[in-house]
Amino acid sequence: MSNTPEMPPNLAILLDIPVQVTVELGSCNLSMKEILQLAPGSVVQLDKVANAPVDLYVNERLFARGEVVVVEDQYGIKVTEIVGK
Repeated sequence: MSNTPEMPPNLAILLDIPVQVTVELGSCNLSMKEILQLAPGSVVQLDKVANAPVDLYVNERLFARGEVVVVEDQYGIKVTEIVGK
């Protein structure tokens, strides 16, 4: 990563601790009946528009927002905003 500020030496031991990173594209509420009717090819409409930023969570806490990008064959996130410093 670029633009990383210098860390105090005693924090260096924390840098290799794994954390769970989750990206939320959107969400919706469905009834159990609707869930049971899902099948391959079903479309679930989410609560965000196509060009809205996605939310990036670190250990279930909102950390940043960004744009979905494609890197080779995989999806990635271009971070556009760090939330709540």
